[in-house]
Amino acid sequence: MTRLTAAFVCAVVCACVLARMPLHAAAQVQPAGNQWQFNDEDEQAPGWQDVVRSQAVDLGVFAGFTVLALVSFFRKNKTLTRVTLVACVVLLGFWKSQLITIVNIFGLISLDLPIVRYSLAWYLLATFTVVSTVLWGRLYCGRMCAFGALTQLMDAALPASWRREPPAWLEKRALYVKYAVLAAAILYFVITRDRFIYRYIEPFWMFGFHGSVVMWTLLAVLLVATVFVRNVYCRFLCPVGAALGVVSQVTTVFSIKRWKECNSCKICEKACEWGAIQGPKIIKSECVRCDDCERLYADTKKCPHWLILLKDLKKAQPTEAAPSR
Repeated sequence: MTRLTAAFVCAVVCACVLARMPLHAAAQVQPAGNQWQFNDEDEQAPGWQDVVRSQAVDLGVFAGFTVLALVSFFRKNKTLTRVTLVACVVLLGFWKSQLITIVNIFGLISLDLPIVRYSLAWYLLATFTVVSTVLWGRLYCGRMCAFGALTQLMDAALPASWRREPPAWLEKRALYVKYAVLAAAILYFVITRDRFIYRYIEPFWMFGFHGSVVMWTLLAVLLVATVFVRNVYCRFLCPVGAALGVVSQVTTVFSIKRWKECNSCKICEKACEWGAIQGPKIIKSECVRCDDCERLYADTKKCPHWLILLKDLKKAQPTEAAPSR
């Protein structure tokens, strides 16, 4: 993604937030006095101890899964990554239906986010998503989004011969579609204040099993497309991925290292399932830190960097003199 695209999307979000702030401030004005004559003791909110206790299961599930996701990320182990994806689908997907969605972006624009004391697990998830995106890029997309995890597991389970990758020229242009979806959704919300548009641009509602015939039909079409084109929604259509892509493009602190041999080697580019590697360059806005290229970097039998080092090392070693007869 070009810097111009990143700046455009950031400008749209910032403009919407600034435009909304006066209206929100006016809406927060409370009537003076206890005009309804309710007893103040009856209106006291529960203490934080009670709040945390009531959400202990949610907090425990999120904390445990976060540890698993980070361990799999730093270990770069393929089996552990698959376990993390399965746990993500089960825990954050079908059990808790806890995902970052376009509705949350709408809430940020209108300054209408969930009440903190009743949504501790969600705020931990949102905070982790932002912090991890700033540090490593779209880590949330690669490990903590239940739908993304589901499509990655589908790709791992289905025969490779079924895949039909789009031509390179088409893929490079299709990557921008999700940014258009994000901008169009934000514009639609600003004009109509209708949040229910999410049902037709996100499939995350499927984990709650609530949807109309039209929604289930669209989901079926999307999943069939995913059978043939890997991670088609995440790569080309997801507005949340687009928003996190903007953040990761301009803020990623710990980027994936590149060897000088990457200028001519195409091994990682061919192995990348997300189209995030173009020649020697990794497109930060598209990279979800799936570990595929990083495992190749560490493979001393496949990566040219190590093969060349080993060859140079053998040349530098003095040859032993042949024993005299």
